[in-house]
Amino acid sequence: MTHGIVCAAQPEAVEAGALTLLRGGNAVDAAVACALTQGVVDPLMTGLGGVGTAIAHIPGHGLLENLNFLGAAPASATPDMWADRIVGETGDGFGFVLAGRENALGHQAVMIPGNLAGYWAMHAAHGRLPWDKVCEPAIDEAERGWMVRPHVYAYAIQDEAAQGRVPNEEILGFTQAGRSLYLDPDHRPGRPGTMKRPGTRIRNPDLADTLRAVAASGADALYCGELGERIVDDMLAHGGLITLKDLASYRVVHQPALKGNYRGHTIATNQPGGSGVQVVQTLKILEQFDLRGLRHGIPEHLRIVAEAIAYAYQDKRAHVGDPDHVDVPLDVLISSERAAEYARRIERGEHATLQRLESLDEPPETSQVCTLDEHGNAVSMTHTLGAPSGVMAPGTGFILNGCMGIFDPRPGHATSIAPGKSYTSSMSPSIVFDPDSALRMVLGAPGATYIPQAIAQVISNVLDFDMAMSDAVIAPRVAVTRSRTIDVSNRIPRFVTSELEAAGYAIQRSYLSYAFAGVHGVEVAGQSWRGGADPGRDGMALTV
Repeated sequence: MTHGIVCAAQPEAVEAGALTLLRGGNAVDAAVACALTQGVVDPLMTGLGGVGTAIAHIPGHGLLENLNFLGAAPASATPDMWADRIVGETGDGFGFVLAGRENALGHQAVMIPGNLAGYWAMHAAHGRLPWDKVCEPAIDEAERGWMVRPHVYAYAIQDEAAQGRVPNEEILGFTQAGRSLYLDPDHRPGRPGTMKRPGTRIRNPDLADTLRAVAASGADALYCGELGERIVDDMLAHGGLITLKDLASYRVVHQPALKGNYRGHTIATNQPGGSGVQVVQTLKILEQFDLRGLRHGIPEHLRIVAEAIAYAYQDKRAHVGDPDHVDVPLDVLISSERAAEYARRIERGEHATLQRLESLDEPPETSQVCTLDEHGNAVSMTHTLGAPSGVMAPGTGFILNGCMGIFDPRPGHATSIAPGKSYTSSMSPSIVFDPDSALRMVLGAPGATYIPQAIAQVISNVLDFDMAMSDAVIAPRVAVTRSRTIDVSNRIPRFVTSELEAAGYAIQRSYLSYAFAGVHGVEVAGQSWRGGADPGRDGMALTV
């Protein structure tokens, strides 16, 4: 009998999810096992110190639920705490650059983490296996060690300093524990070390011990236990903001999924402060056009897609924030009337305008897992460190998030800092249903502000161009982060982009063949399942 399918960006994590299915777990168990393992084998991307969001489809209980565990600013955070230190905004609009870098590196950059609370809450509500069994694969990976993979290495050595950002090796080497775990000595002045080479095995006994405590006590280990006390003691010693009260008061938000419609299909995605609204709005705009009548990847197709992305992205930036702090006009943003108006502008050849503080590029530290089981249960979960702070509390074995750097340090904006406010995430895990309500796709992506842009394109690739999931995630994508500028994958021919330039667009060509987020997804194809793992990452899809 076939038990299910798992698709994620790390083979070790996929194996953990698949093994959990084979042991009798359901899609929720598999997703949590996969997520915990991702935190071991992709330490710059996600972990217990991060934040996330998930969509869970549990047909036996009639549930289609969004769990947002997007963290929260500490109670002592204030809207103007960094207002006098602003240098600019990152190139893709996913964070701000400060003089002194307090929001990017070190203890003040850390938001109250939500990941463990989210994993625990989803498993408690919908899991089948005992919690400690779900934790076993991650403990095993931390104890026996995992091999540095090509994407982990390539990401760690990216030259962020040339763009004015904190180098990833500096983040990994911020603490002595990080230097010992991840870096080889580098005796050049000012260098914390160099990332260990691909194939090097990294054992993390501190994280194994932490995960054993989590296996025994669940989320309480962090939010009201010894693990949380270690984090808070480290915060107090280094000027951090998080307190024991902050941890104890943190709660996961359970709510119905945000739903939209695209050509008769239901798109279920996350509520604000995630970016599911941007996915839905982009598709609502694209629905105004006969994309089937166009060939995929021709200039007119790319122009329409880029403009739809730009209008939805600008609306998200202007109006979407933590709904407990911001009045988000969802009905307006995803209305047919607004989509039709934007479509008329696109037909007239108008260009959307993005209001930006111009500055630097920002890296996509996030991970994704998609699971589907024999009973129709499905999970899409995206979780992240934001941009990791580099902080590893002594003896814990994991890096804490740097999500305070995603807040707008200017007071008065939808994403400005406020005590207890969760950050507005680009994460947008999604599940798609056919017009007869049958499950069709489960997908999501890492990739910062490129995430909702990429997910909308992959959904369109499947539904408008009849691509299998593997082909849909491989097809070259575009992105928009600046006005009148289209970012393109290096696999989009220059004879195509030259026509876009003639139409008044600047072209920003990526050196990457597989650029702009790393979409992972599974689809139901008749009586079988098919997965697609973005080749820009190290992952895979596995049916068991």
